[in-house]
Order: sequence, then structure tokens, then C-alpha cells
Amino acid sequence: MSLKIRLARGGAKKRPHYAIVVADSRYPRDGRFIEKIGTFNPMLAKDNAERVKLDLDRAKDWLSKGAQPTDRVERFLDAAGLLKRKAHSNPEKAKPKKKAQERLDAAAAAAAEAAAAAAAPSAE
Repeated sequence: MSLKIRLARGGAKKRPHYAIVVADSRYPRDGRFIEKIGTFNPMLAKDNAERVKLDLDRAKDWLSKGAQPTDRVERFLDAAGLLKRKAHSNPEKAKPKKKAQERLDAAAAAAAEAAAAAAAPSAE
């Protein structure tokens, strides 16, 4: 049985509220779970103490039993000092895509031609 510590969504439309739960990975996201260990309210300010409530003792216990946190829950555990999260980096994501790269190349070529024309003495 593969255990996950993950978020289960609740709340109304456009007003999310999440429960931090321990569940079997085969269970539905908002369905059955083994234990609720906290809550997350993304509608509150980031510095609000009520935004993330987490029972750290229970989380530590489940981690010792082999439960794997999802990326978002791993951020919460890292902020609480319970777990060290490896920073993710995707440098390819920031690079311009194919069409944007073509536009940049065309603009650079036009700028080079304009600079060459300005540098050349006029023949008149």
C-alpha cells in the first residue's frame, strides 16, 4: 500500500479549502482517506497563521511509516522545519519558444542592417 500525504479539496466554487490528509495513492483525491492531519486555506494571506495548520507529530509519524508527501505538502513540511525540500529548477521553461525565437532573430537582423546602413557613408 503506497501512502501519500496530500491535499483533499473542499469548499465552494472559487473558494477552495483543503484538508491535508494521509491516503492510499489509489483512493480518489477528495474521497476516502486514512487520517486528516491538517488544513490549508489558500484564501488567507501568506503570513496568516491560520493559512496552514498541520499536526507535526502525526506528519512525522506518517513520514516514518513511509508516506510520501506531494510537492505542495512537501513545501508545508519544509516551512515547518520537518523536512528538507530539494529546490526544483527548469531553466528550459524560461527560454523563448520557437515563434518568439524567430521574432527575436528577425528583429536582431533588422537592427544589424540598420546599424550597417547608418555606419556606411552616404554615396550622394
